[in-house]
Order: sequence, then structure tokens, then C-alpha cells
Amino acid sequence: MFESSVYTNRRNRLLDYIDNGLILLPGNEEVGMNYAANIYRFRQDSNFLYFFGLNRPGLLGVIDADTGEAGLYGNDLTVDDMVWTGPQPTMAEWGEQVGVKITGSYNFGLQLVSKALKQGRKVHFLPPYRERNRRLLHEQLNIPLGAVNENASEALIRAVVDLRSKKSAEEVREMEEALRITRDMHLAMMTGARAGLLEMELAGKVEGIAASGGGGLAYPVIMSVNGQVLHNHHHDQIMQEGQLLLGDFGAQTGSCYAGDITRTVPVSATFSPRQRDLYQLVLDAQMEAIDNCSVGVSYQDIHLQASQTMAQGLIDLDIMKGNSAQAAAAGAHALFFPHGLGHMIGLDVHDMEDLGEQYVGYDAETRRSDQFGTAYLRLGRKLEEGFVLTVEPGLYFIPELIDLWKKEGKFTEFINYDKVEEYRDFGGIRIEDNILVEEAGPRVLGPAIPKTIDEVESIRRQALDNFKA
Repeated sequence: MFESSVYTNRRNRLLDYIDNGLILLPGNEEVGMNYAANIYRFRQDSNFLYFFGLNRPGLLGVIDADTGEAGLYGNDLTVDDMVWTGPQPTMAEWGEQVGVKITGSYNFGLQLVSKALKQGRKVHFLPPYRERNRRLLHEQLNIPLGAVNENASEALIRAVVDLRSKKSAEEVREMEEALRITRDMHLAMMTGARAGLLEMELAGKVEGIAASGGGGLAYPVIMSVNGQVLHNHHHDQIMQEGQLLLGDFGAQTGSCYAGDITRTVPVSATFSPRQRDLYQLVLDAQMEAIDNCSVGVSYQDIHLQASQTMAQGLIDLDIMKGNSAQAAAAGAHALFFPHGLGHMIGLDVHDMEDLGEQYVGYDAETRRSDQFGTAYLRLGRKLEEGFVLTVEPGLYFIPELIDLWKKEGKFTEFINYDKVEEYRDFGGIRIEDNILVEEAGPRVLGPAIPKTIDEVESIRRQALDNFKA
């Protein structure tokens, strides 16, 4: 948590956008894994965290935009509760920690909402992503259950996106702490990978490092020798010599700010010649894209430039052919790069995705492409000072996609399918860093995590030598 003044200031800034009605911010509740009392690790709603800072269940935040008053509502624990949880602060004490003077029971907070409705006042709320909060809004606001999300306040959505998109100095410090832990996780993968080891053995070590950092994982670990499966959460493969291991994972801090890093390493001590060629191509595209992350530049344009750069590299390797600009414009590169270049990151690993990518990543000036590959770009609009985003180009050989496009005769003027077949079992490469956009230029956040070929191979050689010894 930050100082109480941070949350007071955030709530006050929100009132610059919303000047009437009630702003209703329900927190999350605990969720059972297989029965009610056996719960998943609790994670507070990020919007509630942003304005009220408390990472605990059973809370409701209400801001009266007409009076400017903020209230925090929840139930003080009984002695029976404390038998299981130990003593906890009272609601008044929780409120003091986040600069809220008005506190009360959870039901009293709901009564304020009911009273506002009877008075004909507007109640602003954000689209819920958990069923419990959807039902709460349905019951309290008399909105049909299936229509709750579409009745969310667009004014509040836009206000929250504008506020959360620009990271403050204290937020950047939290993200750098998340990346410090994340670096340890990736170094564990880089030094621990070896032929004959199950992916899950290494994935478990990585997850343990995140847990020891205090906040746990920012998202489930992606770690696989089948890196061509973009979100591969299965860890059941045995690593083999000559394969590539792709690891996409990050820690979050105790205050829930996320890190999101991807590295790709050889299971062997060194990259093979063709692995080296394609790895360097992805790295070159990533470094170029990072350099292009300047205030006022469209991230959609940066994505398209990265696509063209990788298309040209594949042409140089005879995997593609023709003109790289034309190939990228047509979308032929997406056989190998079928996702977006990156996304916003902050309290959420895909920051504010629950509010709608049309608000977070796009605007009236920049519209989402409907082209395969580029359509998955979560952030397209012009970059502003204070944005924190990921830059994560990748190259993959996906047999199912190759077979489909080849059967359909897609982009035969740009794709050398005979050559592609030689890479059918290649897997995938992705390289990702987190970037702060500043007026002075882009800044890679966190401590450096090895990614050049020389750096990665040096670590791999030493790790395997130590294992053999």
C-alpha cells in the first residue's frame, strides 16, 4: 500500500471527471476452489485497489460525486472470525489507512445506494467480470442480470482509464520491484533448463520465487518447449537437446503491480544456427520497437513496423519472399507473428482489460484492425507520457496454421511453403520487456534480464557445466 494521501488524491482526481451521482466500486470476494471454505488466493479488484488500496475481501467503496465524500463499507470481524484469522483492524482503522473518514457496515453501504436510486440519482459503476459482483449490481440497481455490463457508466470507464493509464512515480517503483523478482524467476529458468527435465519441475521453482517475493504470480506461468502455443500453461513435456524453451511469466508485488517478461533459451548450451538466426531477428525487431516508443507515436504503427522488419528478416532467410512492406500490409507475416506487439501493464498484467480494450487501447483516432494477427493488438493508440507497456514480438511455426494456410493457398506470393516445412518442428521465440514512455524517450523498467545471444549462451554454458560438475 501507498501513503493514504495517494488514495485520497486519486479519488479527488476522479471527481474532476464525474461531478454528480454515486460512484460504486465493489471489491472482490473470496472464491472457493472445490468447496466454499477451500479458497483460491485472494486477489482484490484492481479498480478498487487503485482508489481504496485494501487487498482484502468484503469491502464496498462509495464516492458521492455531489459532496465529494468517500465511504468505505464492510463488517468488523467477530471473535468467532478472529479464531480463524487472528485480530484484524476495524473498518475505521482500515479507512484511516487509505484516507477515508466515513466507514460503516457493508449493508449500510448498500442502503446508501438504494437511497440514491429512490432519489433518482445516477449510480456509476464499472463492468463486472466476476459473477458475484454482477449479481450484486443486478440486485441493488434493478438491472436485468444479462444487461448489467452494458449499463456500466461509460463516463466512469473513460475516467478510470485516463487516470490509470498514466503511471505515477510510486507506481513505477512498484513495477520495478515486481521486475526485480521477475528477473530472479527468469534467471532460475535460464540456469535450470536441461535435457531430461520435466517442464513442471522448473515451472514450480519459478512459481516459488514469485511466492517468496510476497505477491505471487501476476498471471499463470507460461513455460514450454512448445513455444508455438502462445499461451501454453501445460508443463508436461520433457526438455530435449536442440529444443528452445520459452518462458513468459512475472511476479506481482504485495500491492499487486505486475511484471511481464518473456525470454527464450536453448535447452542445449548454445543456439543452433537457425535458432540463432531467428532469435536475432526477433531481438532486432524488439530493440527497434522499443526505440520507437516515443510520446505521440501510434503503437499500431510500431507494431506494423515490427511486422515489416520480421518479414524482411524471413525473406533474407528464404522463408518468405517478395516485398516486405507489401507482405506485412497484406498480413502474410501473421503466419509467423500472429499476435500483437504488446499491451498496457500496471495493476493488471493486461492493464484495465476488464474495462474494454476499445477504451484502453484504442480511441476515435485509432481503430482496431480486422486483419488476422494485427487484430490481436491490444494497444494501438498514440503513446503518452507515463504509459507502461510491453514490447514482445515473436516468431512461431504453428503446424496447424501452416497446414491451413497452405491448403487454402494463402499468400503464396509471399510465403515459401516448401522452406517453411523445414521449420515445422521449430517451436517459437518471444522476447518481452516492460517499457515506460517518457518525454526523454523510452525506458526499459527493472534490472536488466539477459537477452542477447552472447548473454544467454554464457549463462547456459555455465549452468550446464555446473550441473555436470
